Amino acid sequence: MSFNIALSGLNAAQKDLDVTSNNIANVNTTGFKESRAEFVDVYAASLLAGGKTKVGDGVLTADVAQQFAQGSIKFTSNALDLAITGNGFFATVPELDSLEVSYTRAGEFKLNADNFVVNSAGGHLLGFPVNADGTSSSVALSTAKPIRIPTASGAPQQSSEVDIRMNLPAGDAVPPFAFDHTDPLTFNNSTSVTIFDSLGDSHVMTYYFRKVAANEWDVHTAVDGTLVNVVDTGTGTGTQSDGVTPAAAGAAGAARLYYSPGGDFVGQYPDTITTTILGAGILTNGADPNQTITVDFNLDTTGPNPNEPTQFASNFEVTSLEQDGLAVGRLTGLDIDADGLVRATYSNGTSEPLSRIALVGFANNQGLTQVGGTSWKESLVSGEPLAGEAGSGTFGTINSSALEQSNVNLTSELIDLISAQRNFQANSRALEVDNQLNQTILQIR
Repeated sequence: MSFNIALSGLNAAQKDLDVTSNNIANVNTTGFKESRAEFVDVYAASLLAGGKTKVGDGVLTADVAQQFAQGSIKFTSNALDLAITGNGFFATVPELDSLEVSYTRAGEFKLNADNFVVNSAGGHLLGFPVNADGTSSSVALSTAKPIRIPTASGAPQQSSEVDIRMNLPAGDAVPPFAFDHTDPLTFNNSTSVTIFDSLGDSHVMTYYFRKVAANEWDVHTAVDGTLVNVVDTGTGTGTQSDGVTPAAAGAAGAARLYYSPGGDFVGQYPDTITTTILGAGILTNGADPNQTITVDFNLDTTGPNPNEPTQFASNFEVTSLEQDGLAVGRLTGLDIDADGLVRATYSNGTSEPLSRIALVGFANNQGLTQVGGTSWKESLVSGEPLAGEAGSGTFGTINSSALEQSNVNLTSELIDLISAQRNFQANSRALEVDNQLNQTILQIR
């Protein structure tokens, strides 16, 4: 019997050495969770045996339990490197239409040939569908889909409004010549802004300011050097003493600004200054020929400091010049928030929410079945997977450009290695002594 006891001790010591060696081997494995060998004693006795004198029958390995303590966070320069701080697992599937879900803490993700986010084993990272505002439309694992980064460009947006805030010099004289946008002597000041058509092509829109009388200025507009019309949308708010009316379609019309003797804005004609590019021969690339652009002089008449175009005795100054169009955007990067929202950013300044990374939790993490590749699958012991958003409930948060390192404590493992080695040697010695005793008994004559 003592042979079996010593042999069970050797087996247990060997298992302890194996577990410790595996922990040490994976000290640099991303997302790895250390294991611990758990042992129980073996005891057997019959109903009629004397329990007080019974000796145990050795030791047995009860379980090799993984320890899911948090590993340290290592920061990287790759936005698709992801680390979970707190509870939860990433969910992956081997194929796009597969229902065989694996769970991992290793966040070393990259893009495959089809622009899907995958890990080194080719598993596709699952994410929840999101609405245009970034909110999740569902947080059920059954609705999670592989995350794909679009290769399409960011859609352009044609300009529809230009905002200008400026000061016109009160001391400027009226030019003596008829207006000609190619002759600087026929206007007082000008400023330009880049606008975009419906296809995302850029054009230069120039505004010419010409003083026509005391406290009155004409505003002419040209796109790519060609004068465009002002659309008459109604009677203006200014005093129409000299009847400035936009010209008929096909001719280059002008708007007019009116000021008080104190330099304050009085009104404009027309009420809404809108220019049309229709028929100007500018949009020859197939873009929307009916594009119109409204000029907003930041006419905020409310509050103590209204933002209106002024006419003071100072230089011509444009303090604000913006437009709302966008060029064609190219994918420039990915942003992943702490709550797992994946957002694509484009070169035209726009961004688009793509998906929200799904996190999955279990009632008993130690009941998960290891499948290799730093991945696990659910089992009867682990309980069913519960999906949710990062940062909600008991789920942790997601760190982009970061990786969770192994939670192996190398110092502790080396101490355990020495302890397991001594245990193995002691059981070997016990086996050797048992052998010597049996040999002595066999030699008795």
